[in-house]
Amino acid sequence: MQAKIYISGTVQGIGFRYFVKSNARWLKINGWVKNTTDGKVEVLAQGAKEAIGKLAKLCEKGPFLAEVKSVQVKWEKEKEQFLDFKTVH
Repeated sequence: MQAKIYISGTVQGIGFRYFVKSNARWLKINGWVKNTTDGKVEVLAQGAKEAIGKLAKLCEKGPFLAEVKSVQVKWEKEKEQFLDFKTVH
């Protein structure tokens, strides 16, 4: 399964990408995380549907300084296969 997760709120400059990356690896999810120009964090997650759901749930709280306003999950077809999880700059 693959999904894009969009997180908005106070989510940049506080370690949110590292938080997502470490949790994704723990949940055995592949893909990437990046900051967007409009102040959000975007995640492409590949793995078990249940694991992606858990990652999205974790993103609702985020790391210590995060103030998450919304988390949107959009399921989509896999276009390419990722073998690990990385941060994209």
